[in-house]
Amino acid sequence: MPRQAQEEVERNLQLLDRQTAEAGRRLAETRGQGGPDFVQNAILGPLADKRKATIERITIAIGRSAAEPRGLDGLAACNLGLAAPGTQPSDAGAGAGQQGKDGPTAAEFVDITKVAPNVRAVRRTAGASTGAFTSRCGTNERGQHNSDNDIVAPGVSNGAHHVHDYVGNKKVDFNSTNESLSAQGTTCTNGDRSAYYWPVLRDTSRQGPDANALGGGAEGNRGAILVPSTVTITYQGSPTGKVVAMPRFLRIITGDAKAFTNGTKNANAHWSCTGFENKVQLTDKYPICPRGSKVVRSFAFQSCWDGSNTDSADHRSHVAFPDARGNCAEGFKAVPRLTMRLVYRTPAAPHFAVDGFQGQQHNAVTDHNDFINVMSDRLMRQAVSCINSGRRCG
Repeated sequence: MPRQAQEEVERNLQLLDRQTAEAGRRLAETRGQGGPDFVQNAILGPLADKRKATIERITIAIGRSAAEPRGLDGLAACNLGLAAPGTQPSDAGAGAGQQGKDGPTAAEFVDITKVAPNVRAVRRTAGASTGAFTSRCGTNERGQHNSDNDIVAPGVSNGAHHVHDYVGNKKVDFNSTNESLSAQGTTCTNGDRSAYYWPVLRDTSRQGPDANALGGGAEGNRGAILVPSTVTITYQGSPTGKVVAMPRFLRIITGDAKAFTNGTKNANAHWSCTGFENKVQLTDKYPICPRGSKVVRSFAFQSCWDGSNTDSADHRSHVAFPDARGNCAEGFKAVPRLTMRLVYRTPAAPHFAVDGFQGQQHNAVTDHNDFINVMSDRLMRQAVSCINSGRRCG
């Protein structure tokens, strides 16, 4: 994509998501209304018209500085794919909770004991910041779930089209603002009000209570939600120097929920098993763990910040990963590196899968995580001090 067109294209891609979410809400609200052509005439037809206009704007934006892409009009029309909420999904006969044609398949699970070690440690220089700061925020025992995403689709209900787990801030949804997040309580024991959220992992051998709900089974995310046995949130330092404070309300997305179709440029999925994390990390496969070992999802967020912005049009450009030696690019500053480790007791493979967008096949490579920094300035200063002085605290 031409750099000059990126902001406008991203804005219109977000509009496509909002248009689809609104159509999904109308499907749910008008269930049972109208005649046999009601859905096509009142919902899918107008949706196609809106999407066509939006796609035309994307085409024009790209055409200003490069060759216009062809054939995008064919992406405008939508069909139900899965039955509307309150009806049976088209592949319901496959059995309760089965992923069916949506994936994952048995071939996407690998025995971790048969994978060659692939983890390499980053070397630290003499000036490295070696401390760590931990926020203990629970495992979402309260069951805070929704299919919103306040970073990518603010103001849009069901903007994620898949369900998120939340810890930290006690109320995060499509209506959240910096002010509302600041006013909420937190599940973290140190007063950290930050929002930490990720797509749920499901036991696909069992039917969940949201089997016919938007974000859940009505959009291909079927199964009972698994609660992590542990969630560890740690901020670490830079291997090449000191870190500076993150700005309050910094927003970071790590990984790509559409990496199965987008490619792996922004993918950042890490799957392993307890006892193997320092040896093997998988990206596009789920692990089959030996007896007594548990499945681990881990995330290491971008830790270089542009020094001025708390977000960007593509929700990525304002932050970056350090290079292979641990250095931030020119113009970027090293901030505390947020790492998260989620441990699960899962059913036997292939009966678990991560929530995702339709068409992404619940592939392991689509795993991702979202973060909004709502620490007080005082708590962030404490975190930076611990990290830069080599202490472990929180």
